[in-house]
Amino acid sequence: MPTAFSLCTRRAALALLLIAAMPIAAAPAFAFDENATSAVNIDASGLALRGYDPVAYFTVGRPTVGSPDFTATHEGATYRFASADNLATFRAEPAKYAPAYGGFCAMGASFERKFDGDPQLWRIVDGRLYVNVAEGPHRRWLEDVPGSIQRADRNWPRIRDRAPKDL
Repeated sequence: MPTAFSLCTRRAALALLLIAAMPIAAAPAFAFDENATSAVNIDASGLALRGYDPVAYFTVGRPTVGSPDFTATHEGATYRFASADNLATFRAEPAKYAPAYGGFCAMGASFERKFDGDPQLWRIVDGRLYVNVAEGPHRRWLEDVPGSIQRADRNWPRIRDRAPKDL
């Protein structure tokens, strides 16, 4: 007869397998690097958040593509902004506007994984921007936002500087 622990372990393993399969199904166009040990999700050129303006989520309430004319670097990543005002806002408090978990998938971080974050799948919670990899994980994350954030916050220090392929 299975114990409560073994059932919990099986469910956790199944959840990890489901989450791990999602990036393949999502087929993101972003150049996500499985070998990078960066704590920020960047492409080969160092661009974060796929070029979307992190401040715009807070000011206009929607994903907004940034311009190469307005850029700032934070934690080794380049962010783009839709306006000079948004750039100035970011420069004043970059940690406030940079996405949680370096722009990696919030749901993935709750399972000790680093998946690409899709700027179209986002939510601001308690003044923090979170992104997810695909619709499925995003919906699941929304089912238990506080629990997911708590697990991801606990996991992030262990996975922050590890390559996604090593997790």
